[in-house]
Amino acid sequence: MKEIPRRYWRNLDIPLILAVLGLFLLGLFVIYSASASRLINLNSDPFYYVKRQVIAAVVGLTGLIAILSIDYRVWRRWAKIGYFLSILLLGATLVMGRIAQGSQRWFRLGSFNLQPSEIAKIVIIVVLAHYLEKPGSFQGKKILYPFLLITVPMALIILQPDLGTSIVFVGIVFAMTYVAGGNIRHLGLIALIGIVAATAAILLSYYKVVKIIQPYQLRRLLAFIDPYSDPTDSGWNVIQSMVAIGSGGFLGKGYLNGTQSQLYFLPANHTDFIFSVAAEEFGFVGASLILCTYAFLIWRGIKIALLAKDRFGTLLAVGCVSYFVFHLIINVGMTVGIMPVTGLPLPFLTYGGSTLLTSLMAVGILLNVGLRRQKIMF
Repeated sequence: MKEIPRRYWRNLDIPLILAVLGLFLLGLFVIYSASASRLINLNSDPFYYVKRQVIAAVVGLTGLIAILSIDYRVWRRWAKIGYFLSILLLGATLVMGRIAQGSQRWFRLGSFNLQPSEIAKIVIIVVLAHYLEKPGSFQGKKILYPFLLITVPMALIILQPDLGTSIVFVGIVFAMTYVAGGNIRHLGLIALIGIVAATAAILLSYYKVVKIIQPYQLRRLLAFIDPYSDPTDSGWNVIQSMVAIGSGGFLGKGYLNGTQSQLYFLPANHTDFIFSVAAEEFGFVGASLILCTYAFLIWRGIKIALLAKDRFGTLLAVGCVSYFVFHLIINVGMTVGIMPVTGLPLPFLTYGGSTLLTSLMAVGILLNVGLRRQKIMF
């Protein structure tokens, strides 16, 4: 690990770091608001989730610094090893992973859980960037190759089952392939085939011809179409989320005063529906500021991609930006009822060590590419 030359530090993206810090600190406040009253009623530490999130942040920050310290161009030689290790971990998760809420996604590490599918997102970004950096290597029929690269890890993730993460994988590969120069018509055709295949899987599962999609996932998809068709079960989360966001009004009900969250009407309020808690307590103004901060983070990532010194760096940055974009769209979309409930977290706000670790690693990659954007001068 070589020392970073001083001239590189002038390229450190301080605004990006401040945006991430702001989102993380806000996340701690909202996590406390969402969980404290319930923990107090259970005679538990009201700061339990907050403390664990801070510990995860320390681990994530260590990973960020490690990523920042190694020239991103070196990662090419680790791409294949990382790819096969991630597949091995995902496979092991299906055999030895911890089961919770009908899913087998985690490894137990002491008092913490590690979700290999989260780490696999970063690995896939590096692998795709390495493959796509070679111009013309994916023209014609070869445009299918990037999609084939994600087939095995995505299949293992679907078996956990985790549809939300698999959707992010698809979004990342489409974004990176397009920016690398993929033919838009070919990509559109692949997207159409994917939509048809997904629709067929839903219909076959619905009519019990083949069990491709789990029953609870099917209920969530149907609830997305009409949550009021099952308001006390599969539609409950979406309905309560929309009530929470709508009741926040323009300025919100005030910190720790969100009735839907504090009175336990809103499930998973410190994880999947953290944005609903923030919108209820801080209102339209607060929710808009949160979305603007995410938009600012994404804009800084796009700027880093445009200024990268090489194609590999550009694609790495695009992969990280698309990671944040799809997490934001899917998570916020499901809280307002325009996307199916998939359990996909909101980076930096949602409680979860693996998600926070992955998000900080993605930020580390962006900072790394930005830091080394200037060519070495002799």
